Parts: sequence; C-alpha cells; structure tokens
Amino acid sequence: MKPVAPGTVIFHRHRGYGVITAVNLLTGWISARFGSEVRTLDLNLATDEVQHADGEPILFRRRPPDRMPHARLMAMVRELHRAGYQRLYLYSWPRPSGLHWRWHLFAGQRNWMERPWREGWYGSGSDYNFNPVMGWGDTPGEPTEQLVRTLAKFDPQGLAQALGRDEDHTEWFERVCAALLPDYAYTLGWDSRDGPVPPTLPIIPVRRGVPEYNGPALSWPPGWARLWTGSRSLVTTRFSVLPAGASTDTAAG
Repeated sequence: MKPVAPGTVIFHRHRGYGVITAVNLLTGWISARFGSEVRTLDLNLATDEVQHADGEPILFRRRPPDRMPHARLMAMVRELHRAGYQRLYLYSWPRPSGLHWRWHLFAGQRNWMERPWREGWYGSGSDYNFNPVMGWGDTPGEPTEQLVRTLAKFDPQGLAQALGRDEDHTEWFERVCAALLPDYAYTLGWDSRDGPVPPTLPIIPVRRGVPEYNGPALSWPPGWARLWTGSRSLVTTRFSVLPAGASTDTAAG
C-alpha cells in the first residue's frame, strides 16, 4: 500500500480530487482540501472510502501503524554500523508527558550527555504521528536502504563524522536490534521518581497491539553506568546541557 502523508493526492467519491493536509496515524483521521475550497474536510480512512489519485483504495490499519520511528531508526543505524559508520549513536528518551518518545541521532564522540545537535537529526513520536518522516528529506515508508541514502544526501558532512570504529557499542547495538526489531525499541530515560536506574534496558513497543516484551534482558550501552550520579535521572540532566538558544520542546523534538 502506498504511504499516506500531507501532500498526497487523493480521490473522494463525493468531492473529487483533493490533497491531504494533515494525517493522524493513531486515529485514522485525515484533513484534506478539495478544489478551490479554503476550508479542509476531515475524513476517516476506515469509513469514508478515500482512494489514491490512481484509484487504489486507502485501507486503514491492515497493520497497526508505528507510533514512533525508533525501530526504523535502529534498523538504519545498524546498516550504517555494518558499512563502517560505527560512530553513529541513537539516543531516545520520553517526553515529560510520558505519551511519546523523543529521538536524537549524533555522530563523532560517544558522549551521551553533550550530544551535538544537527538539523534533521532529532525528532519526536508526537510529530511522527501526524507526519511520518524523519526530517531529512525522506518520504513516508522509505525502506532502510533508502533512508541511508537520503540522510547521506541531506547531510554528508554530518554523516562523515560517524565514519570510524566503536566496536563495543556496535556489538551492543547489534544484539539489541536482533532482540527488539521490528516491534520494539529501547529508551535511555526513566522517571527517577520510580526509583534508581533499572538494572536492564527499558523496552518500549513502537505500535499498539504489540504484546509485552518477553525477550532476553538487555544491558545498558557501554559506558552508561559511569554517567549515573545517583541523584537524578539523565533525562533531567540532559536538559541542563542543551545548546544556547535551544528549548526542551523545540530542539529535543
């Protein structure tokens, strides 16, 4: 099935051809503008018989949609590690609401606390629900190989910083991907009010309807234990080292 995202041309049996302006992948509702109409029309993909411009039906939730891109990002990072870009890292942590998880790719030195911020290298599941792209010129549903090519074209200087060896982290990341993909991802944040740092890596599902993870316990990434101060979570600590002019809502996705 073709991807559905803002800008997709659709056909509605009563309205004719139109363009999608917003998509909510969790609920199946879209907003679309038809012809010269200024106002948008809300449609439900499960009941309103919306079609692509070529007549292909848009069938909602034949497979539950991803609520966040973390599993796709993990698969992409694994492929880049295998290609020699081992100094590429994926940090993920929950938003304060606990409803969505942020993500941040960074390259170069493996410093979880002082990570460089580059345009298009960070985002949030709350944005992904409405516009399922990463933000570096990719299109919805791009396979792993295409995501790699798109990122390399978007920011070759940034990706070049990931070229190099980090065998400890690469081996850990490979084990994590083998255990979690395609239905689960990891988070490196937790609520310190729930107690001390968990003994194993916290696991989160990337879509609804996925059973609770019951695979092998996974360790934290290499070097992670040395960062823990015992007084507050790294989620809180991270906000104290954002670059000048950045806010926790915009820079962190």
